[in-house]
Amino acid sequence: MNKKQISSVQLIPLSFLIAIVLGGLILMLPISSATGNWTNPLVAMFTSTTSTCVTGLVVVDTFSYFSLFGQFIIMCLIQIGGLGIITFISMIMLITQKKFSLVDRKMLQDSLNLNTDVGILRILIRISKDVLKVEFFGAFLYSIEFIPEFGILKGIWFSIFHSISAFCNAGIDIIGDNSLISYKSNPLVMCTTMILIIMGGLGYVVWFDMSEKIKAGIRKGFTPVQIFKRFNEHTKLVITVTAVLIVSGALFFFASEYDNTGTIGNLSLFDKIINSFFESVTLRTAGFCSFPQENMSDFSCVMSYMLMFIGGSPIGTAGGVKTVTIFLALLNVISYIHDDDQSIIFNRRITEENMRKATVIVSVATFTIIVLTLALIVTNPVSIQDGLYEVISASATVGLSRGLTSNLNTIGKIIIIIAMYLGRIGPISLAIFFAGRGHHKSKCRYTEGNYFVG
Repeated sequence: MNKKQISSVQLIPLSFLIAIVLGGLILMLPISSATGNWTNPLVAMFTSTTSTCVTGLVVVDTFSYFSLFGQFIIMCLIQIGGLGIITFISMIMLITQKKFSLVDRKMLQDSLNLNTDVGILRILIRISKDVLKVEFFGAFLYSIEFIPEFGILKGIWFSIFHSISAFCNAGIDIIGDNSLISYKSNPLVMCTTMILIIMGGLGYVVWFDMSEKIKAGIRKGFTPVQIFKRFNEHTKLVITVTAVLIVSGALFFFASEYDNTGTIGNLSLFDKIINSFFESVTLRTAGFCSFPQENMSDFSCVMSYMLMFIGGSPIGTAGGVKTVTIFLALLNVISYIHDDDQSIIFNRRITEENMRKATVIVSVATFTIIVLTLALIVTNPVSIQDGLYEVISASATVGLSRGLTSNLNTIGKIIIIIAMYLGRIGPISLAIFFAGRGHHKSKCRYTEGNYFVG
């Protein structure tokens, strides 16, 4: 089957699957492990999946189990998975000056979930440059802490790895076996990580719009409010929903965990605030943690379910059903209750197609999580709370765990692999499918049935 015979809906999930398999085969090799031994195929495939799907759940400690070569492969898989396979390949084609056919442009358009291929290569070049700038900036900030602590070479390597992992919302670290818990009182590491996570989760389209409008606003002497008003409607919605989720999540965690000595109870007031914001940010698909997740209160655990499920924003490195999607799905419900004939946000009407698409994506994601959670608790002796946390974390490509991942049996690990894979390609594939499918209009109309709903 040649490239022209494969649609975007087929190629994008297939490209992720190929990357996972190839990555798993490389990680199986003795050169990839610290001991020089062959790695168990399930461990290798699990690690390859969590890296490519930028999830962060691990069954072995990345820092101690894998060699420098193995860690480098994991970092490459994170970068490829975070940007998207098609986007990454297109970047290589640009660097090697390969020509883009119409099919190539269409694939790239679909992988970025854009409405048009006009200026697509210009957008790709800009994404490449901006990603490198942000990751370099993050690595520089990390190096201020890591080079004095680990030495020049190791400090630079740690800085680069964690900058890519944070920006791609992967949450995989190579510092130790407790993520960033050792740095919970280090504002530089915590804030750098949050900045990278948020930048990756906002989405490239938001970047471009903000960059252009802010530069123009500064030249013309506009106030921040005036600049915000000049953002396009998508940027305004993403920024608003993101800010509300981060602040509200931080407030809830601060209040519910304030006296919990297992999480932030023993920290200073400043560190409690920083860690509350960090938890609110990292739950939206990043996967780093500053305290053991199993120590959270039940209230915080439920809040975590919601934040993980929502995730980041469209056309970025984050997972989840996305901020705009969940907003439109809720708006669809509100519009029905109020019997509104149209939905208006920032003086722009939302199309009926987008409302339906958002509702379908949320519904399918919810159904998938329920099915996989039931499968996990049936095959493993785990509580519904821990099982649901694990599956939502995997499906939303978050990567946080309540100490469950490494204790799952073979079937449980396979279920999580499936959840991670579906979580990474599911929303993307659904969005492409519903955006690009043909409209099959029936030539006849049947008599309306008398059905009772509700």
